[in-house]
Amino acid sequence: MLLYDSIIKPLLFSQDPEKAHGMAMALFENSLRLPLSHTIFKQLFTLESEKLKCRHMGLEFQNPIGLAAGFDKDGKYIANLSKLGFGFIEIGTVTPKPQIGNDKPRLFRLPKDQALINRMGFNNDGVDAMANRLKDLEKGDLIIGGNIGKNKITNNEDAWKDYVQCFNTLNGLVDYFVINVSSPNTPGLRELQNKESLTRILSEVQNINNKNTPVLLKIAPDINEAQLDDIIEVITHTGLQGIVTNNTTIARQPLNTDPITVADIGAGGLSGRPLQGAANQLLAQVKERTSSNQTIIASGGVHDTEAVVQKLELGADLVQVYTGFIYQGPDFVKKILQSII
Repeated sequence: MLLYDSIIKPLLFSQDPEKAHGMAMALFENSLRLPLSHTIFKQLFTLESEKLKCRHMGLEFQNPIGLAAGFDKDGKYIANLSKLGFGFIEIGTVTPKPQIGNDKPRLFRLPKDQALINRMGFNNDGVDAMANRLKDLEKGDLIIGGNIGKNKITNNEDAWKDYVQCFNTLNGLVDYFVINVSSPNTPGLRELQNKESLTRILSEVQNINNKNTPVLLKIAPDINEAQLDDIIEVITHTGLQGIVTNNTTIARQPLNTDPITVADIGAGGLSGRPLQGAANQLLAQVKERTSSNQTIIASGGVHDTEAVVQKLELGADLVQVYTGFIYQGPDFVKKILQSII
């Protein structure tokens, strides 16, 4: 998109990434107030076709391309983002209590790699605020996922209580849930991927799932095959509907950005183009281990239309974008849909 590439993107990329995100959402919201803007946006950014519709987890998706969690942490922008052609939008990660997240700066661009490093730390307004927004939302046929996590101050032994609280508060307001135990930016969170902790969390959530709302687990790309085998065993035993591959990585290879710059950024999860190889490898391993009635949502390294096609060929049922969306612009989803129709 010429306007985005020549004017909007350079302007946004000249700002701190977190500040730029707020600017972009404000610019988008203001543009939607202009006369005929909704009609123009629909023509520019959406593609509707019966060929794109798909059914997974008992849900009808208008297309298989979604926005990954992290972009709209609090469910503030769903109505506006729905104008950009997504078949589904995953909001969160949300926690029971509001929390400010990690110290700033905590979001960094690696333009040479079409990548980001973030250590946001589940900054959000809390699950009650999200629920109130969702109650007032007219979402139409858009599928909404709720990505839920634990507060930083909650001990891992009590983590299951945070997931249960978020689930109870949002159940009936979102179409599916994703249990996030794989972010690298909350101390000790990834330890919840161990068999015992994971079984407790997923079992407690499923025990109160009286609406049979689909529940999926989001995993890290840094696990080994033995850990993956344990995870698959747990999600099968607890009756989860599927798995999300995958969260950001703590790895720093392969990168074109010079090592000193990367070292100066410090800790955080890497997303974007460099993650494609590891994400696809994990996706293939998950596909080998899951049954046909379990849904796989794939993300990681989706930087162009070919990357989406690869994930679908490897067995993904649905594909999420995030970092690639930021680098490619608002017509990215439509380009993807045009390539897979």
